[in-house]
Amino acid sequence: MKSIKSKDYWRNNLKYLIILLSIWFTVSFGFGVILVDQLNTIQFFGFKLGFWFAQQGSIYVFVILIFVYIYLMNRLDKNFRSSK
Repeated sequence: MKSIKSKDYWRNNLKYLIILLSIWFTVSFGFGVILVDQLNTIQFFGFKLGFWFAQQGSIYVFVILIFVYIYLMNRLDKNFRSSK
């Protein structure tokens, strides 16, 4: 039974990692590199939006995703700890 819970725990953990890293990849590579020309037509605090994502936006998103991951893992740990 412990093995099944362990597999479920890691399956959920990997699901969270894949989703959060996909968001980060989309923001950093997609918005900062691939879509930079389209986003540069939009101004954000006086800067072109594509430039902003390439220089600062992806870092902000990464830090936010760290806190989201902490929240999700604490919730996951609590759920699996209470189900013992």
